[in-house]
Amino acid sequence: MTDETSNGQPHRAMWLLWLALFVGLPALVAAWEARAPSGKPQLDAVAAARFKRPTTPPPAVAPVRIYALDRSEAEAFNAAIPFSRLPNPAARPFIFSGSQTDLARATDCLAAAQIYEAGDDAVGERAVAQVVLNRVRHPAFPKTVCGVVFQGQERATGCQFTFTCDGALTRTPTQAAWERARDIAKSALAGKVYKPVGYATHYHTDWVVPYWSSSLDKISSVGTHLFFRWRGWWGTPPAFRRTGENGEPLVERIARLSAAHQGGADGAAGLSPLTLAGGTVADLAARPQQMIGADSLGHMMAGVRLIAIAPGAKSFLVELGRTTMPDNWPAMAQTFCAGRPECRIMAWRAGTAPAGLPLSGDQMESMAFAYIHNSATGLQRSLWNCIQTPRANKDECMRQRIPAATATAPPAAAPELAGVRRKERFEVVKIAPPATPPQVMVPPVKP
Repeated sequence: MTDETSNGQPHRAMWLLWLALFVGLPALVAAWEARAPSGKPQLDAVAAARFKRPTTPPPAVAPVRIYALDRSEAEAFNAAIPFSRLPNPAARPFIFSGSQTDLARATDCLAAAQIYEAGDDAVGERAVAQVVLNRVRHPAFPKTVCGVVFQGQERATGCQFTFTCDGALTRTPTQAAWERARDIAKSALAGKVYKPVGYATHYHTDWVVPYWSSSLDKISSVGTHLFFRWRGWWGTPPAFRRTGENGEPLVERIARLSAAHQGGADGAAGLSPLTLAGGTVADLAARPQQMIGADSLGHMMAGVRLIAIAPGAKSFLVELGRTTMPDNWPAMAQTFCAGRPECRIMAWRAGTAPAGLPLSGDQMESMAFAYIHNSATGLQRSLWNCIQTPRANKDECMRQRIPAATATAPPAAAPELAGVRRKERFEVVKIAPPATPPQVMVPPVKP
């Protein structure tokens, strides 16, 4: 007897059998493949622990110390540290909310960190910018962009970003490279996120081994650089909820690159208390403002040629006319500074003017005249380069800057990145000794 009906069609039981084979079996396989791996409960427990806020304060950040290993040993040691299997979410967009002055200062501090840490490399600069902004949001670090970038700069071996204390700032990037870095910084401060590094707060090149490398989670690599975050709750997104503060500090060490960082205590010290013919700074700021924009560049105004306008139209670089008299230079400032609460003029004699920002140390030294005012503080000062133009009143003389000591410049043992710095000099910060440290250690460099 066959398993068919009298009309030759397959029996209903056969249909059920075929249905089980073609539908049930694939479903069973899919369910089997979707089963959690044997280690998932342990991973869940680790993840749960990470999201439990500790009662202890944030981790301490100490000066840099690295192990003395040759390149091959360091690369092997770094390669032996596995990447974390925990999620690496992208950071939330960082939207800067300070004043225009704070934004200008933050932009240039961030750009300096990018170009001196990564060179003229867009990918590396974006990664550096993200780490800086992650730090601004984390309670273990300063609350401003400039504060994070220049943290520890006063110590010869204690800076968090090595370019701020190893002499690298004596080098000047090209104007094109500086503007590219500023564009990347502006984008980062306007909310552009570099996703691959997540919430990383530390990084180093793969041919050095910092003390903390095995005590943090290695989460990604960008080129030859490795990025890390703290373990536990301090490395999770909830730990990065702090908002930045207004009041970006003025960093005179990058004044030659940034007009936003000019006019601080050092720049204003010794300036004459000259009141212009137009009256006090309040009177001058109340006057109608001249329309000075990009279309004015290269043109003559008030007997000078406009060279460059700094962001925010608060600083102007000009070339003095050959026939202008030094005593008339302060009056020239009225044309540019009228109607502006904050204003700064930097002027050079004909034939010595720079093409624009950034400025080299020699260009700062050759400046012939400067003027600055701030209506909020009542500051209004003018000064001359008395080496070029002697003045009877020595209080009207510029303070000559002391050249940076060449002995602090980094050694030229490796090729430079776009004339700025070596790429292996990414910042490194000690958190804790690795679990299995190498035997040889280099002591910190003494100042």
